[in-house]
Amino acid sequence: MHTIGIIAEYNPFHSGHRHHIQAVRQAFGPGCAVVCAMSGNWVQRGQAALADKWIRAELALRQGADLVLELPTLWAVSSAETFARGGVGLLTAAGVVDTLSFGSEAGDLSPLRQAAECLRTPAWREELRRALDRGLPFPRARQQAAEALLGPAARCLEGPNNNLGVEYLLALAALESPLVPHTISRQGAGHDGGAAPDHASASYLRERILAGDPAPLTPYLTAPEEATLRQDPAALDFGLRGVLARLRTLTEEDWARLPDSGEGLSHRLFAAAQQAASLPQLYALAGTKRYPNARIRRLVLWAFLGLAAADRPAALPYLRVLGFTPRGQALLRRMKTAAALPVLVKPAHAARLPEPARRLFALEARCTALYDLCRKGFGQTPGKNEYTQNPIRL
Repeated sequence: MHTIGIIAEYNPFHSGHRHHIQAVRQAFGPGCAVVCAMSGNWVQRGQAALADKWIRAELALRQGADLVLELPTLWAVSSAETFARGGVGLLTAAGVVDTLSFGSEAGDLSPLRQAAECLRTPAWREELRRALDRGLPFPRARQQAAEALLGPAARCLEGPNNNLGVEYLLALAALESPLVPHTISRQGAGHDGGAAPDHASASYLRERILAGDPAPLTPYLTAPEEATLRQDPAALDFGLRGVLARLRTLTEEDWARLPDSGEGLSHRLFAAAQQAASLPQLYALAGTKRYPNARIRRLVLWAFLGLAAADRPAALPYLRVLGFTPRGQALLRRMKTAAALPVLVKPAHAARLPEPARRLFALEARCTALYDLCRKGFGQTPGKNEYTQNPIRL
């Protein structure tokens, strides 16, 4: 029986994600198992997830996943390279996954493999240095460097899902992972796009829900999914004053301890935080053509959460279970002997971890506590506690 790994945010889980799982079962047989490495309460775009990680895990399980493992915040809210390495490392360490499946605009591994091979060469690194020296933002410099070597074949890097797929291939090679890559064609609206006849983008669905738009979101979400997501959504803006209060207490040295905050960016962030009255204003004040907006948003989130580059260890120290089905429970039994890392099914198990791993779990608990402050219904409904919330069982 094949066990397929998927790295995802499911923010929120929608019809496109359901299509991915269905395509996996069509390709590998209905008896295959699906293991998801899913971001926790904070996601890569530098925002709070619309729903907490246990709700999102349950929605994924109800739509075909068998086991959901958490990609910790220190990897989930990072560059595409670090996000990919964290997800690939997690699925590899589980010891039961044999295939990594992901969506891409190409729907074909060949151009992605060609681009990944190019990005591993010294010639590409030299071209990248030249492009960055010209003041280009990293994403554009990355593609220009590849185009200088591959020509039109590098155009696959224009697609955001292709880009992430290339990072997965690079992570598989760097970690010497035995996982076999598999890609399906992404259907429907593009990344950060709007609605489409078949699948809307996740950003479109989030915007509608956060705006309180009462129009139903079928067929992108089932009625139970939509009702759950509308119940108590979260966003960094809901905790705006607390976020700004935290940021204004930071020194320029604090900003400099964040990852990817060099080249004068820490100074810009420090100055912007002292005068911004909203998060969009802060992003605009700190950003330039040199620094992608996503990078600014992630650094602001790291600062609010009290994280520093030194907090992230070289590799994941444990595997945290967010939810499972009966088939997933069978995988957990296999993981007792097959996994390369401790498996946390119950939060109480964290007390048995080595000290560095306990420190990371405590950090995750702090991130969950701060997430609670960013729920729209904060104070009206109880939040969830990292130390008492057990995984979801279906």
